[in-house]
Amino acid sequence: MSVELRPLGVECNLACQYCYQNPQRDLASRPPPYDMDAMLATLEAEGQPFALFGGEPLLVPLPDLERIWAYGLERFGQNRIQSNGALIEAAHVEAFLRYRVRVGLSIDGPGELNDARWAGTLERTRARTEASLTALRQLCEAEVPTSLILTLHRQNASPERLPRLLTWVRELDAMGLLGARLHLLEVDDAAVGARYALDTAENLAALEAFAALENELRMGLDVFGDMRTMLLGEDERASCVWRSCDPYTTAAVRSVEGRGELSNCGRTNKEGVDFGKADAPAYLRSLLLYQTPQAHGGCQGCRFFTACRGHCPGTGIDGDWRNRSEHCEVYFALFERLEAELIAKGEEPLSRSPLRPAIEARLTRAWARGENPSLAQLRRRLAREESSP
Repeated sequence: MSVELRPLGVECNLACQYCYQNPQRDLASRPPPYDMDAMLATLEAEGQPFALFGGEPLLVPLPDLERIWAYGLERFGQNRIQSNGALIEAAHVEAFLRYRVRVGLSIDGPGELNDARWAGTLERTRARTEASLTALRQLCEAEVPTSLILTLHRQNASPERLPRLLTWVRELDAMGLLGARLHLLEVDDAAVGARYALDTAENLAALEAFAALENELRMGLDVFGDMRTMLLGEDERASCVWRSCDPYTTAAVRSVEGRGELSNCGRTNKEGVDFGKADAPAYLRSLLLYQTPQAHGGCQGCRFFTACRGHCPGTGIDGDWRNRSEHCEVYFALFERLEAELIAKGEEPLSRSPLRPAIEARLTRAWARGENPSLAQLRRRLAREESSP
């Protein structure tokens, strides 16, 4: 589970063209002033390490950031933040070191590769990009633990631009970046999709290029590691997108808003409504996908269902969380390749295991009860049952 603190909600210094939070910005007025005491009280009640999130959390004045981080350091021994990096100054870097802040940056590449992270004009956009890249270099030089979220789209991963993106990632690895998370573009608007979305073949080519690059890097690219662990049923550390998300409780993300109220991950807020968190999870999406034919947006009969589960509800076909991911073809092809690699190494992926029907049956029964056991738990239970007299 991840706890996110969002003092300013989705307020941001950029206007990224593809941001999944844009519907919330279109609908909402400027957020009310945050209540520091209320936020800290909710964080205390949650009792988990947290990450500052947004929007852009560095819009919060540094003295207030330091108060939050002082609490996080004393209570949990660590802090985290996700930022676009354009507002980072020397004082922030000093604070990151002082309060043990792990920094995640959202940047899609150098120069024009980052132009989708728009700042009003091309000149301002390029200036903000350079500020983000400067901050990234400073963080690595100062040995602040830093990682990257990188979204793949036509601006940075088209066939003619992909080589430059790969070269940049090699440079980041040499600088000491700890790791990167690769996202396929979540299309929430037809015009944005027409301008920025890669087609299935281009997405697959980009991911395969990164899979090959991973062998050269010291840092990890989490999407491939997650997919391998899901295939092997060793999923207890896998990302939330593979593990049956209920969009009304989003167990992997508990967001604390500026007045101390709880909300969910915003990836399914397609109409801009930030629903409050439900009291109990219901794994209706997973149950529906398992039973619904693929021709109707489901996953029925897919041998990779236990590993994928339709992926993130925020990427559902036609913006409908009840459907499987719009990127199904891409992930299916990747799972096929990873499956073949595992078999060649003498390992047995669940997609080819005789245990798969039993695991699927137990998963669906658990979901019907409002539970979501890991594949690792189910495999251990089955092993105990087989060894019992």
